[in-house]
Amino acid sequence: MRATFNGVVIADSDSTVVVEGNHYFPPDAVTWEYFTESDTHTVCPWKGTASYFTVAVEGESSVDAAWTYPTPSAAAAEIANHVAFWRGVTVEG
Repeated sequence: MRATFNGVVIADSDSTVVVEGNHYFPPDAVTWEYFTESDTHTVCPWKGTASYFTVAVEGESSVDAAWTYPTPSAAAAEIANHVAFWRGVTVEG
């Protein structure tokens, strides 16, 4: 799977984990230079607390376009620190 924003690949992996229709990319598959931590956090009843990132590539940005579960619940342990996308990021394989 490949995640792109503003025409640039920001994550690429053959081993994403699909949860609720979202592909979660392992941390080593993400090009972190395009990510800035956000102050946004949300809580999923079964996955736990998500932390968000703003994605910025070549002058374009999307606030909170990526999220991760740094310390997910036991039920979602397989996605710990993996990153998923929305808000203008294209994910395709």
